Amino acid sequence: MDNRKIGIIGAGNMGGAIIKGLLKSGFLPASDIYASDRKVSVLDDLGQQGVNVSGNNQVVANSADVVIVAVKPYHCVSVIQEIKPVLNKDKILISIVAGVGIEQLEQEVGNEIPVFRAMPNTAISLQESLTCVSVSGNAQPEKDYVFEMFDKLGKTILIQEELMAAATVLSSCGIAFALRYIRAAMQGGIEIGFGAEMAQFITAQTVKGATELVQQTGHHPEREIDKVTTPRGVTITGINEMEHKGFSSSLIQGLLASYKKIDNSLQ
Repeated sequence: MDNRKIGIIGAGNMGGAIIKGLLKSGFLPASDIYASDRKVSVLDDLGQQGVNVSGNNQVVANSADVVIVAVKPYHCVSVIQEIKPVLNKDKILISIVAGVGIEQLEQEVGNEIPVFRAMPNTAISLQESLTCVSVSGNAQPEKDYVFEMFDKLGKTILIQEELMAAATVLSSCGIAFALRYIRAAMQGGIEIGFGAEMAQFITAQTVKGATELVQQTGHHPEREIDKVTTPRGVTITGINEMEHKGFSSSLIQGLLASYKKIDNSLQ
């Protein structure tokens, strides 16, 4: 295993999830993880887990071999400028910041530093993320390491950078969309007789099972749907009612609305 130290700048929801996933995976010891954040409470919690913490971004970037920037888009450029003095060609820079492209990152840090963009989702804390990665022209030699790291935290795919906004919507935002389905199904389950905890357990396990059916068989979802939709049956009645109310259409429109939001922010 490549014994590099990893620094996460911005240990909030996503940055913190990455740290949790790294600790859970055993990819490297807590003593080789560095983290910075503006919230003292966040740093105190990570420090108790053995992570090296600091309120100074430059200290973290200087201590690490791999620097992951996980801040809000409007803070990204100022953070990059702050840590630029301690970056060099022997370090790897990974940005999980939505809307900030590789070209812009290279303009800030120079084109000698290997730059990656990655878009995980919060399931990375459980090593169940789908992480989409784009690579700068000079970062190919470091690609195997970056993929090895993210593969320890779920599944990783290489995409063209122009698809990164779409990846953000389908994977990162997609976690929230899937959870909203689970919440709605739970509410329906309560209305037809289950307690809240039982409805949550049944719904979550059912969604997990549906996911495994698609992933393990490679079948189109409709193929699996056909297996449980008998003529004049209960399932097809429910599906048709949902579609009549706009189930698929509203989901697609929600995805498109989120995508347009990102697209407009880049113009």
